[in-house]
Amino acid sequence: MKKIILAALIFIPVILFSQSENNQKKILMVVSSYGKDLGATRPGYEFDEFSQAYLIFKNNNLSIDIASPKGGKVESDKFNDSKTYNKIILEDKEALNLLDNTKTTASIDPEKYDAIYIVGGKGAMFDLPYDPSLQDIVLNLYNRKETVISSVCHGPASFVNIKNNGEYIIKDVEITSFCDIEEDLFGEKWVKEFPFSLETKLKSRGAIFTQTDFMLSNVSVSGKFVTGQNPFSTTRSAEAVVESLGLTPVKRELYIDEKSVYLIQDLLDKMKTVKWAEEELAKNKDDYDIQIIAVYGYYKILNSKKDKVGITKGIELVELTAPHFFNEKLQMLLAKTYASIDKNAKAKNILNELIAKNLLKEQAEKLLKELN
Repeated sequence: MKKIILAALIFIPVILFSQSENNQKKILMVVSSYGKDLGATRPGYEFDEFSQAYLIFKNNNLSIDIASPKGGKVESDKFNDSKTYNKIILEDKEALNLLDNTKTTASIDPEKYDAIYIVGGKGAMFDLPYDPSLQDIVLNLYNRKETVISSVCHGPASFVNIKNNGEYIIKDVEITSFCDIEEDLFGEKWVKEFPFSLETKLKSRGAIFTQTDFMLSNVSVSGKFVTGQNPFSTTRSAEAVVESLGLTPVKRELYIDEKSVYLIQDLLDKMKTVKWAEEELAKNKDDYDIQIIAVYGYYKILNSKKDKVGITKGIELVELTAPHFFNEKLQMLLAKTYASIDKNAKAKNILNELIAKNLLKEQAEKLLKELN
């Protein structure tokens, strides 16, 4: 009898361990193979997006594999290695080994995975839409129950050529991605070489395209699909994947740049007031990336053109950061913007300050003369 009980006690943990192993959800992360020389010669995948998504999947106990069209070592675009999430990945030997030895998409058995997450970056536009093995993986997940198909930024380019029974799989599906406005503002040289406009192509395939203001967080969940608009949508899209797999994402501290973008979003959506933001930055300045907020205000002004509401919002963001961040070019733009909306007194105050500090003095004096 003792031997039977002992055998049972030994066997029970084995059963429990086996069940735990079998219940662990498995996700395939896919990155572009196109990158070369940290994006200088050819664009690659976005390391920030990979890092943030990988850490969420790992911390939520998902089993992770990484694949690329060609397999082997993959190159990202140049990135900031001082960011918290990137530092963690750069010290994670397992993650680095997976990136140095990615599986080929042709070698993947999609039946082993509950979800796929396709990382963005401009390289995704060049190889992922044309990889038949990746298309087979996505189509397998599409036709199975309780699976998740997800991507972020330029990652949805992977879906544009996939059909099921003669119809594009994204037809009538809510999808977001890096949008035309973001390409215009931040696309730089590679956009001219893209094989297609991602937003236009998704719409032409019948997708219901969703977007928020440029470089703000936006995630679409529609059927099996989870997509994020841009790099600042990565964490929320990854957590949406975890939720779609039937799990509750573990609580975590928000990253500084993440918190900064959410503050901007709250102000633009009127969820919070400027007064609240001023008090928040005065008390917790180190919890935010002030420069991100200021630069967003700069781009908001430029992109608003003759939209006075947008211009005003941009001005508010720049002024919000003024006590904590000073940049003469930003201040000159602010002066010109005030002048353009007939707020000459405010424009003159900024110009006089620039002249007193001997910053952009010639430009400031010229504009001041015109206003007088």
